[in-house]
Amino acid sequence: MIKLENVNKYFGDVHVLKDVNLTVGEGEKLVILGPSGSGKSTTIRCINHLEEPTSGYVSIDGKRVEKNNKTKIVRENVSMVFQQFNLYPHLTVMENLTLAPMKLHGVSKWDADELALQTLERVGLKGKEQAYPEELSGGQQQRVAIARALCAKSRVILFDEPTSALDPEMVQEVLDVMVELAKENITMICVTHEMGFAKAVADRVVFMDEGMIIEEGSPSEFFDKPKTDRAKDFLGKIIRH
Repeated sequence: MIKLENVNKYFGDVHVLKDVNLTVGEGEKLVILGPSGSGKSTTIRCINHLEEPTSGYVSIDGKRVEKNNKTKIVRENVSMVFQQFNLYPHLTVMENLTLAPMKLHGVSKWDADELALQTLERVGLKGKEQAYPEELSGGQQQRVAIARALCAKSRVILFDEPTSALDPEMVQEVLDVMVELAKENITMICVTHEMGFAKAVADRVVFMDEGMIIEEGSPSEFFDKPKTDRAKDFLGKIIRH
């Protein structure tokens, strides 16, 4: 479903991604771990071309993403859930959810409303249709953001540290929604520091450091028997804290 081939990314003179090669199968749940500044978020932002790779290629569903087709391919296949929710503040919850189905897929307002109501119930926010984002808690806003991705009928959902901006008591309500979502045949790529979520949901864990993929494997392989000293050091610090 997703393929990165020798992807490099520079910000000025800073080499942020270094020959990243990664393949993600349809329906796979991939968790990307690593210390701050390791290139995790830049990797997923290159997948949907919020950041243009300096060199190398990204393919989505077998189609290489290039300047002349990136908007169409990404919009048809990929949604992203951000750290800071990125809801439209001037739109109600319902309007945030129905925008993509109506504008991208030509769905009628009636059908878009029905889909939005069903999805809000799935994420535990029935009754919040006419609320504005500022009237919701951080956890509720993030669940709306996940619902928005579901309403867009995306085959791939990218999560960029979706719980990092939340108060601790709100983290679990978002993770619970993501755990339920992981039971479906949606390709999920999640940058997170939530180790419990990674162990419970991931089909595969990728560990990055200094812009490179250092190692990858199943959650049991990575957490129980990390291969590299860098991964052992990272896990030691995470587990201690």
